Amino acid sequence: MLLSSRSQNFMPTLFNELMNMNGVSYSEPKMNVIETKDDYKLEMSVPGLCKEDLKIFISTDDNLIVEMTKETKNEQKDESRRYLRHEFSCERFRQEVMLPDDIHREAITAKVENGVLEIVLPKVTPEEKKQLVQHIEIK
Repeated sequence: MLLSSRSQNFMPTLFNELMNMNGVSYSEPKMNVIETKDDYKLEMSVPGLCKEDLKIFISTDDNLIVEMTKETKNEQKDESRRYLRHEFSCERFRQEVMLPDDIHREAITAKVENGVLEIVLPKVTPEEKKQLVQHIEIK
């Protein structure tokens, strides 16, 4: 079973939105979780993002972490115009997914295409699980 926990720190987000601190906007992408007999697939809606904007890793707690930070450049090349209000600055999110025990962690793949981040989490077969057992030699 694949469990998902949303780790958007609610209170800091609430305070940042109320105080408009540092021009940082926190968002949470929509996520689909699909299970087949061979794998789990996570699909996250990330329109306008590319692979350089995303970071995916497994934490020390064996959770899959998806982070995004995208900063908008404040370049003004045309001297005949100026911003009266400029709210595009920085967007962030952090999604944490608890991984089940039957995942082959070394074979996880990810790709971004047409505004969708797809992460494939292959399942370990019972035969492969037996091979992953680590035997410790007694000296």
